[in-house]
Amino acid sequence: MFLTISTRGTAASPATDLGYLLHKHPDNAQTFSTSYGMAHVLYPEADAERCTAALLLEVDAVALVRRGKGKGRGGAPDAALAQYVNDRPYAASSLLAVALSAVFSSAMRGVCKARPERAAQPLPLRIEVPALPARGGPGLVRRLFEPLGWTVTVEPVALDTEFPEWGDSRYVRLVLEGETLTLAEALRHLYVLLPVLDDAKHYWVAPDEVDKLLRAGEGWLPGHPEQKLITSRYLSRRWSLTREAMERLELVRLAEADDSEVEDIDNAVEEETETEEKPTPLAVQRRDAIIAALGASGAARVLDLGCGQGQLVQALLKDPRFTEIVGVDVSMRALTIASRRLKLDRMGERQAARVKLLQGSLAYTDNRLKGYDAAVLSEVIEHLDLPRLPALEYAVFGAARPRTVLVTTPNVEYNVRWESLPAGHVRHGDHRFEWTREEFRTWAHTVAERHGYEVEFVPVGPDDPEVGPPTQMAVFRIRTEKEAKAA
Repeated sequence: MFLTISTRGTAASPATDLGYLLHKHPDNAQTFSTSYGMAHVLYPEADAERCTAALLLEVDAVALVRRGKGKGRGGAPDAALAQYVNDRPYAASSLLAVALSAVFSSAMRGVCKARPERAAQPLPLRIEVPALPARGGPGLVRRLFEPLGWTVTVEPVALDTEFPEWGDSRYVRLVLEGETLTLAEALRHLYVLLPVLDDAKHYWVAPDEVDKLLRAGEGWLPGHPEQKLITSRYLSRRWSLTREAMERLELVRLAEADDSEVEDIDNAVEEETETEEKPTPLAVQRRDAIIAALGASGAARVLDLGCGQGQLVQALLKDPRFTEIVGVDVSMRALTIASRRLKLDRMGERQAARVKLLQGSLAYTDNRLKGYDAAVLSEVIEHLDLPRLPALEYAVFGAARPRTVLVTTPNVEYNVRWESLPAGHVRHGDHRFEWTREEFRTWAHTVAERHGYEVEFVPVGPDDPEVGPPTQMAVFRIRTEKEAKAA
């Protein structure tokens, strides 16, 4: 991953002053350790007329996997290999942006004790990025950089020069030239816009990213025509953070228009007496829907199959209608966390008699699971490879045969409504599939017919008229002998 910054100079103001501004001497090649590899700073040319500083970032693919957030891609066969074989070592991304901030932190703030007057002056700058992912194409690159005063040269990189009919890749060669910007401004533009064009970050976007964006965007982001797109992509489409950033940017714009301080504008608005009610998390809505369906079925003895860390078990324990609750999971670590969550070691004798945690695989029949009123498979089936799903079906519906079975799973059609979810991604890295409403209904009807159940479907969460609810739930009820004969 490579980037160069060049400037021109004269005898009175030599180009080698770039070394002072970057705090890196042109005669030395320097190396810096980062969380994901090594950053090298060197000067291919350095004289009074022209000086070029180069930043070379060597990415350690193994370190990136170990320290990264591990976004999944839906159980693709090459997903494990793709963690190590990808474009991160070669194409500019948030990795390069973070390296810029770490290696040139003083320059990015405009601090230079040796040449303070040069740090505050515009420089003739030329910046080149040989390989830049551009989700949005050359047109978007120009829309992002040209309003900031850059002359933009952007050349699409062909997929294969030997086969021009294949067309262009999503990568471009970018050259920025300008005479009206300081070095600090240029570095801040790159820090924000490189990951925006890549439209992905290698680390989890926390709330403090809003402060980073506003610091780097000071002076140019509030009035940028693509402000909303920049903010949304920089914050990985997390709508709550994007909204906060947009509100704060609007305050900055109003303060500049009124020639006042942001604090004065912000304090001029009285606090509302009624606070905005926060939406109920989908996980809570899902548990509420499950408990309501269990209550309607009259179940008292309930299995939570794939109980994970015990959130549903904990909620069921609070309802006295459920006299026996059994959580089952293949992961001992998850069961240990569930035990701590439930405080089993400190639970009273009567309450402890109502709950049990078992290790077990849902791919195999288990006599311990027979005879219960109801079983819940909440967000479980999508974690199985499709060829293993029939084994779970038989273990639950064929062998255990509870009177009622509840199955919830994501509705993939609703994914377009998640602002923070990139197109084509599943909601969780471990999901092997996510079904449409039609696919889920087809599967559920087949299972019900095969094992003697009837099934109905319940939406969970806001039921969008176009794409349906975020979660779909199937309620299976075993047929009585009379119903089975009638069928």
